[in-house]
Amino acid sequence: MPRRLLQRYMPHPDVLKRNRSLRFMSGLIGNATLWVLTRRSVGNAFMVGLFCALLPIPFQMVVAAMGAWLLRCNLPLSVGLVWLTNPLTMPIIFYANYRLGAWLMNTPARHVPEQINIHWIAAKMADILPPLILGSLVAAVTLGLASNLIIRLIWRWHVARSWKRRARRRRHAEPN
Repeated sequence: MPRRLLQRYMPHPDVLKRNRSLRFMSGLIGNATLWVLTRRSVGNAFMVGLFCALLPIPFQMVVAAMGAWLLRCNLPLSVGLVWLTNPLTMPIIFYANYRLGAWLMNTPARHVPEQINIHWIAAKMADILPPLILGSLVAAVTLGLASNLIIRLIWRWHVARSWKRRARRRRHAEPN
């Protein structure tokens, strides 16, 4: 069952509550409803986590935690999925978001120079920001909703498969 697989890798709430740097969130971490693994809570956690991961904003993990609290979905999954955009993947993902936004706005996308530096980014920020924000929002909403639907379908398929297996075992175990 997907629940067992997810529980194997999730941290325990008591361990996180004892962490000194997370004490300010102990009320949120201690909320048992945010640790439940159901089809709805996991699907919504994927939606919140991937949505926040694709936004070019600071403190994505805090935003994901607040989103998990608002939607009553699984907190560790939504916060953990934010790490899809890590320092290695962030430039690729945000450049793809920028290209998507430029395509949607029907404006030519700027080509990346051989060496990117802070001065180039600051000079081009007015041109880069609108397509980046639009592309990020469109990608975040699309990926968030698609992931929610896919997780719910996978979960349902897995449960139906286990019910069929159980019924098959019962039929074979019954004496004729």
